[in-house]
Amino acid sequence: MITDSRSEAYAAAGVDITAGYKAVELMKGHIARTATAGVCSDIGGFGGLFVPDLAGMAEPVLVSGTDGVGTKLKLAFLMDKHDTVGVDCVAMCVNDIICCGAKPLFFLDYIACGKNVPERIADIVKGVCDGCVQAGAALIGGETAEMPGFYPEDEYDLAGYATGIVDRPRIIDKGTMAPGDVVIALPSSGVHSNGFSLVRKVFDVERADLKAPVAELHGRSLGETLLTPTKIYVKPVLALLKEVPVKGISHITGGGFYENIPRSIPQGLGARIDRSAVRVLPIFDLIQKRGSISERDMFNTFNMGVGMSLVVAPEDADRALAILRDNGEDAYRIGVIEKSEERIVIC
Repeated sequence: MITDSRSEAYAAAGVDITAGYKAVELMKGHIARTATAGVCSDIGGFGGLFVPDLAGMAEPVLVSGTDGVGTKLKLAFLMDKHDTVGVDCVAMCVNDIICCGAKPLFFLDYIACGKNVPERIADIVKGVCDGCVQAGAALIGGETAEMPGFYPEDEYDLAGYATGIVDRPRIIDKGTMAPGDVVIALPSSGVHSNGFSLVRKVFDVERADLKAPVAELHGRSLGETLLTPTKIYVKPVLALLKEVPVKGISHITGGGFYENIPRSIPQGLGARIDRSAVRVLPIFDLIQKRGSISERDMFNTFNMGVGMSLVVAPEDADRALAILRDNGEDAYRIGVIEKSEERIVIC
């Protein structure tokens, strides 16, 4: 590292190059935790290098996904807690690519901030690394851009990019789906990382006491509950894919049930979801009550306690549930696939 690189003129404009160097030093230990066998470059180069293990693959296919954390970051600013939003950033990417059946290989992050506070940047990257460890992906690169005058000094944006791999014959094929197939729910950890523009409006978070215990949340504070990181489903889903033919996977993010579940279902079929089976989390009941929001809008905005859904043949359902539970997921049935022009019905 070039330790004598500095520019007084750039510093006078609001960009502290040396703060960037300090941030990198603080995050190195976290990044080391994510290293996997394919990593063949160090942080600090112009590109991250990775050698994938192609053993046993007939036709390797790369699968990529990119996303950000969105306005959930406003809660991190208000709570002055920055070590969990990185998990959200990773989750929003790797949970998407697992829907294709792909195993995440590596991740890159991008942080843009008004002022580079090394300790805060390191906290953000710690969260990214926690997410990478949960997903089995290596953090092989990233960028921190100090942009004074563009972002307020105490604010930042966070986005990421993930690449995974799957053998073409093992790509999830929704064309195999048939009436009678079972829809399985994987529970969410909370609101995850979508719908926060509505959440912020409902609770008027800029003026709310985010640290006070809330009875409806079993004594947890609103801020703590809303900042709960997005659950990463990679490892339990990969374990399932080794044992059971999965016909469809949906990551339930923005647009809720109505937008995301149909994405994994072919034309001519629809999902009938048993509303009474859905284990709605208390935070969603509170959002609906405080905001006077219709149930239709709730299911069309939030995950409602279901972060991911999977479709399997009826004869495979019990085995799939057992495998998921053995891998830490309290999975359960929420519906069936039927012949229908309605892509999803919740009743």
